[in-house]
Amino acid sequence: MKNILKKSCMLIAATVVLASCKKFEEMNVSPTAASGEQVQPEYFINSSIVGAQMDPGVAERSFVLYWKPAGRQAADVDGGKISFGDYSDEWSSVYYGEISKWLNAANTAIQIGQERIDGGKVEPHTNNMIQVARIWRAYLLSEMSDNFGPIPVTGFQGTNPEFTDVKTVYYYILSELKDAGAKLELSVTRSDALKKLDPAYEYDFAKWRKYANSMRLRYAMRLSEVDASKAKTEFEAAAATNDFITLQEEAFAVQEKDGWSPLTGVMTRSWDTQPMSATLNNVFVGLGGVKSADQLGAAFQSFIKPADWLGQKFPDQFSTKTNDPQAGYWFNGLPYTIDPRAYVLFSIPGDLTNTNYPKQNGNYDTVTQRLLKNAAGATVKTIDAKNTWNAKTDGAWGEKDPMNELINYGGTMPRINNQFRNSSQKRLFFGPWETYFLLAEGAVRGWASPVTAQNAYETGISKSFEYWKVSLGSYLTSQDYNRVGTSVSWTHTTEPSPRVMKYEDGMTGAPGTLTLAYPKNDLYKSGTVKNDHLTKIITQKFIAQTPWQPLEAWNDHRRLGLPFFENPVVEVSISTLPALNSSNYMTGNIKFLPQRLRYPSGLRNNSPAGYGQAVSALNGPDEVLTPLWWAQK
Repeated sequence: MKNILKKSCMLIAATVVLASCKKFEEMNVSPTAASGEQVQPEYFINSSIVGAQMDPGVAERSFVLYWKPAGRQAADVDGGKISFGDYSDEWSSVYYGEISKWLNAANTAIQIGQERIDGGKVEPHTNNMIQVARIWRAYLLSEMSDNFGPIPVTGFQGTNPEFTDVKTVYYYILSELKDAGAKLELSVTRSDALKKLDPAYEYDFAKWRKYANSMRLRYAMRLSEVDASKAKTEFEAAAATNDFITLQEEAFAVQEKDGWSPLTGVMTRSWDTQPMSATLNNVFVGLGGVKSADQLGAAFQSFIKPADWLGQKFPDQFSTKTNDPQAGYWFNGLPYTIDPRAYVLFSIPGDLTNTNYPKQNGNYDTVTQRLLKNAAGATVKTIDAKNTWNAKTDGAWGEKDPMNELINYGGTMPRINNQFRNSSQKRLFFGPWETYFLLAEGAVRGWASPVTAQNAYETGISKSFEYWKVSLGSYLTSQDYNRVGTSVSWTHTTEPSPRVMKYEDGMTGAPGTLTLAYPKNDLYKSGTVKNDHLTKIITQKFIAQTPWQPLEAWNDHRRLGLPFFENPVVEVSISTLPALNSSNYMTGNIKFLPQRLRYPSGLRNNSPAGYGQAVSALNGPDEVLTPLWWAQK
C-alpha cells in the first residue's frame, strides 16, 4: 500500500490539481506522508478522467494532428503526417506517456478501493468507486489499443507489463464492462463533496451503468468483421439490458475550461487551422436536400450555385490524381443543398459577421489572394475565396503546390468554428446518437436489438440534430444523393446513376458539361454499393461524431471502409505510402490509408522485451500501415 500511494500520489501532484478536497490538499503538500486513511479511490478517478480530457500539449499532438486527419474530420494541413502514412515519434511519445499515467491512476483507484474493503475500512461508496474505475479503465484501454494495437491490459501498475494481443485486450474490456456495470449499487447516496470529484456524471451511478452498457455495444461492434460470433453474443447481451445512453443529459461529457490545464479545450491552439476535410465535404454536400438559401441570410443568396454546378476547372493548378469526385475543380460559391450541420460546425470563408467565425489571425480573415500561378511562378489568376465552399484533398501535390495558394491557405476553406476553440463546450466521449447508430447496425446485421434498424437510425439522426439545435424538417425523407452517392431516407436504397454537371474553364470562363460518375468505394463490398442501409448508418454516424469523436470515425473506417475516404493526391510519389501511385489512385486499398500509430522509441529503447512482445502480438511490422486485428486486411 505504501509504495502504491507514494508513486500514485506523486503522479497526481505532477499532473492534475484536484479541487474540493481538504484531505487531498494536505496530502499533496507531502505525498510520501499520505496514509491509507487519507487516500481515497475517487481522487485517482478524478485525476484519470481530468487528465484524459487532455491539456493542449497532448491534445494538439493526438486529437488534432493524429485523430482528426486520420478520421477525416479535418484536412491534414497543420501536421501533414498521418494521412500520408507518416508519424512523429515526439507526438506518439507524449500521448503514450500521458495515457499510461491515466491508466496508472485508474488502476490505483481499483487497488486502493480493494485494499480498503479487505482492511474493513469500507465506506458506502467504496465498491462503486472500484466499479467506476474499472469502467473508465476499459475506455482508456480501448483508446490506447485503438492507437497502437497490443498493450498490457494488466500493466501501468509499477511493474514491467506483459503486452497482449488486441483480441485479448478487447475480450478483457468487454468482460470488465459487463461485470463492473452489474456490480454498481445504484442506491448508494452521494455527498456533495463526492459529486465534485466526478467531472462527467457527479457519481450518478445509474448513468455510469448506462455508459458501461453503451460502450459494450461499441466494443462488441468493433469485432464485427473479424469475430462475428463473439461480436453478436456481446452485442445482444448489452442490448438486452435496454439500459444505455439515450438522452443528451446521459452523455459522457466533461466541461472544458479556459487556460492551460488538462481541462482546456482539445481544439484551442490558434495556429491549428483545422479546415474541413474533403471527405466530410463530399458527405455534406447534397445530403438531406436542405437548401442553403433556407439556411443562410440575405448576404449569401447571390453566392449559392445551382444543384448541377461542379465549379471552375483549373487543370494546371489543381491535381486530378486522386479519386476525390471534386478533384480538379474550385467551387466558386456555396452549395445548393447541404447537410444543415455543416454550417454549424464550419465557417464560411470571410463571414466575419458570424460570432462563431474563427478569427485566428488577420491573415486568415483576409481571404482575397493571388492564388494561381504558372510554372514560372507568375500570377495568372486572382481568386476571392470569400463565400466559397471547398476542401483540400491531402496528399503530394508536387510542382502544383507552389502554383496554387488556395490549397495551402487556411482562410480559403471552411474551418472549425470558434465555439470549439474557446474552451466553452463539454468534450463529448459518448453521445446518445452513437447508441442508436450502434443499435441500428446490429439490427441490420440481424442481431437482437430492442428497436428496429430504421427506428434506431432515424432516432440517432434526430439526437444529433437536437444536439446542434437544428431543425430536422423533411431531412429524414430526403432521397437526394451527396457527392459520394448516399441519401438519407431509410427506404430509399436505389443506387445512384452518373449525373450531368456543368462547369466553366477557370481561366477563360468557357462553359462545359460532363457526365460525372459517383466514386467507387473499393473498401466496402468491392465498390458495388453506395446507398445501402449500413452505408447510410455509418455516414450519419460519421457526421454526428464530428468534431468530438475523430478516433471513432477512424475506427469505423478501418473496420468497414465507410464512409468513402478519397485517396491522397499523388502528383509525385509518397515514400510513406509506397503502394499508392499514378496508375492506381482511382482504386481503393487499405495500403493507401493509415492504420495505427507506431510505438514511441522510448518503449523500444527502455523496454526491449516489452517492445518485442508488442510487435510479436501485432502480427506485422511496427509501422503506420500495419492493420490492427479487428480492422480490414
